[in-house]
Amino acid sequence: MSRTYKATGINLKTQALGESDKIVTILTREFGLIRAVAPGARKHNSSLGGRSGMFVVNELLIAKGRSLDKITQAQTLKTYPGLAKDLGKLAASQYLAEIVLCEALSEQPQEELYDLFNEHLHRLEGVSSTNPSGVLAHLAHGVFHLLALAGLTPQVQICCLSQHPLKPDFTDPNWQVGFSIPAGGTVSLEARERLRKEGQREINNQYPMPNVPSSMPNTQTVVVHRQEIPVISSRLGAMELTLLQHLSQPEIMQIDGARDHNWLSVEQILRQYAQYQLGRPIRSATLIDSYFAANHDATV
Repeated sequence: MSRTYKATGINLKTQALGESDKIVTILTREFGLIRAVAPGARKHNSSLGGRSGMFVVNELLIAKGRSLDKITQAQTLKTYPGLAKDLGKLAASQYLAEIVLCEALSEQPQEELYDLFNEHLHRLEGVSSTNPSGVLAHLAHGVFHLLALAGLTPQVQICCLSQHPLKPDFTDPNWQVGFSIPAGGTVSLEARERLRKEGQREINNQYPMPNVPSSMPNTQTVVVHRQEIPVISSRLGAMELTLLQHLSQPEIMQIDGARDHNWLSVEQILRQYAQYQLGRPIRSATLIDSYFAANHDATV
């Protein structure tokens, strides 16, 4: 087997190694997730310095090593300079990269994940820097699509309990629907309340009659299995549900009346759901919180 191989990949993570090297974690089309040393990348005049930066797409020649492979050649195919010029876009890009790092497999082609991630970075870069809602919308869109690719899409079109379609009601300013992370998506609050009342009736029916001794022969115990009442993680208004329901579309939809706080609520819901499914926190999400709180007078 050849000791060198070619791959096309995008840099997701870097860390210092020794005095002048870097370890780069790369999502490649051909081999999935790889970690390779970029020798001398931290030197001022290194040809690998810029090529080992975050979100740089390179055509690589890599030499196999005992513990870590080594980048011997790199030709840059694409960069995303617009991401580094805007803190909100950069935070959103790092947020998506964390999800990709959780989903990506090693030693297997990852063409769909590679293409999807690059597509959403391209969209984020194109958002106007004066449009914070646009950054949030494209972040939520990217998170939803990455979860869908991994088969982890939350249910947002129907109630997880009744399986009935959910339609936002804009005529009622107090209309709400629940979102249950353990149940996997949206829950009609009316359906949940019905289930709670039915469960209470079943519990009452299981109490023994007061005049029947418990030691009486031939007494049978009836065990009733009830559908579990889902825990409501958060509540959504009509606008938030509308935004969630449109995230499955290939292109982001412009929803009249959507504001920053609506998109922040949607991002929070998707963040909590993604962290639950992936089993780890999304550290870059704190940058989203601080950025929008400081720059747009928004609170999460």
